[in-house]
Amino acid sequence: MSAPVVRRLDSSASDFEAELAKLLRFDTDVDSVVDQAAAAILAEVRSRGDEALIEYTKLFDRVVVASAARLEIPRADLEAARDALPVDRREALEQAAARVRGFHERQRSESWFFEEADGTRLGQRVTPLDRVGIYVPGGLAAYPSSVLMSVIPAKVAGVPEVLMVTPTPGGVRNAMVLAAAAIGGVDRVFTIGGAQAVAALAYGTATVPAVDKIVGPGNAYVAAAKRRVFGTVGIDMIAGPSEILVVADGTAPADWVAMDLFSQAEHDEVAQAILLCPDAAYIDAVAASIEALLPTLPRVAIVTASMRDRCALIRVRDLDEACEIVNRIAPEHLELSVAAPDALVPKIRHAGAIFMGIHSSEAIGDYCAGPNHVLPTARTARFSSPLGVYDFQKRSSLIAVTRAGAQTLGRLASTLAHGEGLDAHARSAEFRLHPKS
Repeated sequence: MSAPVVRRLDSSASDFEAELAKLLRFDTDVDSVVDQAAAAILAEVRSRGDEALIEYTKLFDRVVVASAARLEIPRADLEAARDALPVDRREALEQAAARVRGFHERQRSESWFFEEADGTRLGQRVTPLDRVGIYVPGGLAAYPSSVLMSVIPAKVAGVPEVLMVTPTPGGVRNAMVLAAAAIGGVDRVFTIGGAQAVAALAYGTATVPAVDKIVGPGNAYVAAAKRRVFGTVGIDMIAGPSEILVVADGTAPADWVAMDLFSQAEHDEVAQAILLCPDAAYIDAVAASIEALLPTLPRVAIVTASMRDRCALIRVRDLDEACEIVNRIAPEHLELSVAAPDALVPKIRHAGAIFMGIHSSEAIGDYCAGPNHVLPTARTARFSSPLGVYDFQKRSSLIAVTRAGAQTLGRLASTLAHGEGLDAHARSAEFRLHPKS
């Protein structure tokens, strides 16, 4: 197979801005047909509960059960899947879980208070969510690493109950996904997927308890359903196609960078991989590596489509300009494949995860480095963060005003309330001024 024509751009070209905008343009609007189908499924599950779950599981996954209780996988089955794994895979999952847990334990927030001179105390109480649901894709697109990345931060946050939903098309269960659920500490697992699983988690059924937040990626129907249930429950994000942006100075072998670009392109035909480099000869070398290595990939068709339609090798004036472009793109994954990455990090404002140095491959971050691999996509790194412990904790403000404090704060509140025309607010504060002994 011939190599795809990966577009080449130059930041000094007169049409660069237009070409970059064309490269980054991606329609994230929900398809109306998908949205309407998801809405109908949500309504059915909300009104008919387990009965609808059973019907949709038969229709979409070709799994027939006599009762919804049969959709739950017993804990013993999760542990059996873990115990039956080849030793190297089980140890890899366990070591990855330990690293993910160690990193996320440093994110945990604690409650705090401070006291003012008049004795008034102000603070913040941090508490975990009561119950969360994690969505894990099934079938061919099964990611045990995503199980660990979702359940472990929730457990570190102190969430008492974590439910997992994962479809099992044709009744086939993914052993590594079930093993990861056992290792990560998932409390209950249900073999349901699609918009119907989102509905069950959001609204609850006789079998599936309602949760407070739903996290995890899924197909277009899952994404549409998550959009619609937001407000009834919290959600993590609406995930778009995978992205990687590599800033290179020629330090790393060209084959390394080519394969790093492939590592995201192989996810999806609309995944995006971009190289920014000031060295034209090095860009040529990476292009040659792409041509040589592409035929060796099992997912060659997917990578070919991604490289052809959504990827680019971009020559920039220097590394400073590369950082400026990075901030405009706000990539999900950013590799600083340079000799001195620490010098560039302060210049980066928008990126989901930053991989520093030529040995820090994005693939290591996906599986076992420790930081979360659930990251903002589609330029949402401008205002969003990786999934973390903070996503499973909530904060309540604490206000304990003393009698003395009420004299000062009450007058302030009264003045401001009258300014807003809210008389009851003002009088509520005024009642506490010079109270009767």
